[in-house]
Amino acid sequence: MYFYTYILAGRRNGVLYTGSTDDLLKRVVEHREKLRGGFTAKYGVSRLVWYELHGTRDEAFRRERQIKEWRRAWKLDLIERMNPGWDDLLPTLL
Repeated sequence: MYFYTYILAGRRNGVLYTGSTDDLLKRVVEHREKLRGGFTAKYGVSRLVWYELHGTRDEAFRRERQIKEWRRAWKLDLIERMNPGWDDLLPTLL
């Protein structure tokens, strides 16, 4: 089983949300359908722009917390190194 740390964006250089999960496809769909409410539903943040695999839930959670502490510029750089066009990565999960 894999665990994921991920970043969602509303648009290029827009609002960012960082999270972690054990089912990335399901979690992104939940954000898109606004099934849990909260920050992503309020700000329309649902485009998967970056993710990373981890071997344990704890590793994924620690990475999420680390990224949440970063400056915005560092997060943008992380996204652009993996996904320079800010493409929606959800289709790569299907």
